[in-house]
Amino acid sequence: MNILDKINETKRQEVIKSKQLFPVDNLKASPYFKRKCNSLKAALLAEGASGVIAEFKTKSPSKDVINAEAEVAEVTSGYVAAGVSGLSVLTDEEYFGGSLEDLAKARFANPATPILRKDFMLDPYQVYEAKAHGADVILLIAESLSKELLLELTQLAKEIGLEVLVEVHSAEELEKLNPQVDLVGVNNRNLKTFEVDVQTSVELSTLIPASFVKISESGISSPESIGMLRTVGFKGFLIGENFMKTEDPGKACGEFIKQLK
Repeated sequence: MNILDKINETKRQEVIKSKQLFPVDNLKASPYFKRKCNSLKAALLAEGASGVIAEFKTKSPSKDVINAEAEVAEVTSGYVAAGVSGLSVLTDEEYFGGSLEDLAKARFANPATPILRKDFMLDPYQVYEAKAHGADVILLIAESLSKELLLELTQLAKEIGLEVLVEVHSAEELEKLNPQVDLVGVNNRNLKTFEVDVQTSVELSTLIPASFVKISESGISSPESIGMLRTVGFKGFLIGENFMKTEDPGKACGEFIKQLK
């Protein structure tokens, strides 16, 4: 069993427990369920946008603890002040040290900024969870989902006002896309081996239909990489560890974005 399979199995068990503790009707009662979502797609396409989607995560399976002291509201507010186009918040606890509480705190601290719920989405219940805790966008990992389930989760997300980012790692996974998807992310990290290669984005760039906004994820550590990725059509750049490993992630993000101009 590879790491992605292991994470997904853990997630399925977590969802079973969550459904018992917090039924969907309870989630729909959240104040965030009635709010109009911010558009990550529009933010990335805006004139002069940095394109940076800065991520809050405190650990990962590949690096273990990245930043145990980081406080989500402080870090995400620092990212927004630095000029990011969007935020990404890890909500997986077991492997990434995140939580839905982190998502809600980031939402409260940054009401006008698009926020992606970064997790391993396998069940419609998790889409409702995302909306209830203040997300604007959900991540769907193509490798983990059948084409039919990916469509079902996409349609549900759109019905309740969320945007959808589908993550791919190969040309074969692009066949699972449907027209209702808003953004396509190329993960430069192989989720089976956790090896990283930015060339994955370059190789897949010409295969992604122009109707989707393209995002490159993982392994981006220099402004030069973003310059190169922009030339092949990418509008968004998801960066987490590069900022989170520093003492002041917001400051590191700001210095990075200044070099893009």
